[in-house]
Amino acid sequence: MIKEDRLHYILNQVRQSGKGIVGELSAAAGVSNITLRRDLKELAEQGLIRRVHGGVVYPAQSPQEAPVIQRMKENRSFKERIAKVASALIQDGESLFIGSGSTTALVARGLKGRSLSVVTNAITVVNELAGQEGVNVVVLGGMLRASELSMLGHITAQALKEVRVSKVIIGIHAIDLRAGLTNDYLPEVLTDRAILDLGSQVVLVADHSKFGKVASAFLAPLERLSTVVTDDQTDAGMLSALRQLGITVVLA
Repeated sequence: MIKEDRLHYILNQVRQSGKGIVGELSAAAGVSNITLRRDLKELAEQGLIRRVHGGVVYPAQSPQEAPVIQRMKENRSFKERIAKVASALIQDGESLFIGSGSTTALVARGLKGRSLSVVTNAITVVNELAGQEGVNVVVLGGMLRASELSMLGHITAQALKEVRVSKVIIGIHAIDLRAGLTNDYLPEVLTDRAILDLGSQVVLVADHSKFGKVASAFLAPLERLSTVVTDDQTDAGMLSALRQLGITVVLA
């Protein structure tokens, strides 16, 4: 069985049963335990399975995200609180990247009247900051993702190479202790990874509904985050684990 077929077979086996044991999967696939573990590592890095002691499990998948305009109305009070706290972490004179998403748009709204430089690929952020005296807005081009009102693709990636910022403010579709940061739109992953490399400080803004979830496309490990701003309904155990990783957790 060639590698591509083997990975597909392993993923189907885990999906059907909800879990897999190394010895059983290696026997079924006709490979050694060492080879099988390498395959599992590759699948786990893509966020398709979750590794546990002795094997793997198939993670509960987070449902596909609704369009950003619809999400602006969901968990609105939590998002507004998170955005208010996150905007207070930003000092006048800083340069920022603000990514797409419903909560990040509210962060941008809280920056009106400030003296800042903001780079973004999100039309929602542009709408919030356009015409604001004191806020220098740099808008990245690219292919429009209509549901998210954001730009992505190779043109965006090229533009990202030309800028640097002190802080990166992002949202996320799903965050899990083992699977890390994941989203539901594979073509966006490379753009999002380039965004994470823009600044040394990465601030995640996400309400409690995003935690303990796994989406289909792996973005980055949790260690890539500097700060997480969330609400007080987020699972305390998960927040404790984030702190143990050296991530600053701020509750709104």
